[in-house]
Amino acid sequence: MPRRSLTVRILQVVTLLVVTFLFAALVAAAFFNDGKPLTTLSPSGPSSDSIQKLVVPVFAIAGVVFLLVEGAVLLISWKFRAKDEDDPEEFPEQVHGRTFLEIGWTILPALILAGVAVGTVMTIIDLNREEPDSINVQVAGQQWWWQYKYDVNNDGNFDGPEDIVTATEMVIPAGRPIQVTTTSNDVIHSFWIPGLNGKRDAVPGLRNPLKLEADEPGVYRGQCTEFCGLSHANMRMLVRAVPTGDYDAWVRNQLKDHSAEPTDPKAIEGKKTWLALCAQCHVIKGVNDVKAKTTPVPLVAGVAPDLTHLMTRGTFAGSIFNLYDPTDPDDPSVLLPAGDVASAGNPGAALTGGAVVTANVNRVTLEAWLRNAPAMKPMYPQGGRGMPNLALTEDQIDQLVAYLETLN
Repeated sequence: MPRRSLTVRILQVVTLLVVTFLFAALVAAAFFNDGKPLTTLSPSGPSSDSIQKLVVPVFAIAGVVFLLVEGAVLLISWKFRAKDEDDPEEFPEQVHGRTFLEIGWTILPALILAGVAVGTVMTIIDLNREEPDSINVQVAGQQWWWQYKYDVNNDGNFDGPEDIVTATEMVIPAGRPIQVTTTSNDVIHSFWIPGLNGKRDAVPGLRNPLKLEADEPGVYRGQCTEFCGLSHANMRMLVRAVPTGDYDAWVRNQLKDHSAEPTDPKAIEGKKTWLALCAQCHVIKGVNDVKAKTTPVPLVAGVAPDLTHLMTRGTFAGSIFNLYDPTDPDDPSVLLPAGDVASAGNPGAALTGGAVVTANVNRVTLEAWLRNAPAMKPMYPQGGRGMPNLALTEDQIDQLVAYLETLN
């Protein structure tokens, strides 16, 4: 055998082995999801389960077709290869005009696609079916965080005095459907909680429906999947599913305001700082909500995260930082963005209005955010997109944190 031919064959075998190994590694990586919370392969609700039941057979069919086609390609390539330099060119037998084969390889793909189409349509109908006892929540994308409005009294209005306005985290009762309506106050975003459902665009001026439901209590992460500017990658979302009793207590607490004055001297000074600097954009119900309704917010979106019940949340700043230290003391998310690890900050009893355990508050990251927010998250505050550096002194930061810790 010529030396050149042997070298080529060795290269071919090595290339085939490398490609096979990389493909197998890619498939294995997709199914081993440790530390990868944004996966569609672990459905945690009826909607995501419906999608999974469609995806699995479609991928199985695609896998069989792939193996047959690639197997045929490799077989033909091997059978009709040039054996050596003197091997004459031999063309395979032509099958043009064989009606049975031509009808077969036309009808079979059509039948496969028809089956996939039927399954797809049935899944879409199931995903868009409204449940009679669902909770209505309007989700609005901002640069770069999410706002949630709950129609508590089911009157079709999300801005009534009996409705809830919150940010960053959506709290829902496990086992109950949530009818979400997505929209946006600035550019196009995309709302995606892979464990609970597929993606749904949030478009200015439009209202798009989406159904969520969590089988069990837990934290379900998400990510904006439509490029929306500097901090698109840092625009995350978090759904916190809780038992029904905790959800009812959360609703009752969210309807309360913070008209009562703080008693701690630091918190009192912190409130003064908040009113002087933060109240231009943010709202705390019972403090500046009446004035905020008539004063334009100097942001493109016209709104900033509502801070009325800040300490009932486990994360902040678009859900990229933990507001509380995680329960695992070895979890590095105390100082790293919350989306980098599987666990999120846990507000504990503060979720439903209980006492804030100040020892568990992630002061290091919270103070760093107040010290220089643009350094923590890419933003464009000079253009009305994101929080500016307020040039706070260390005393002001300490006092402001003391006041924020009362917002439960």
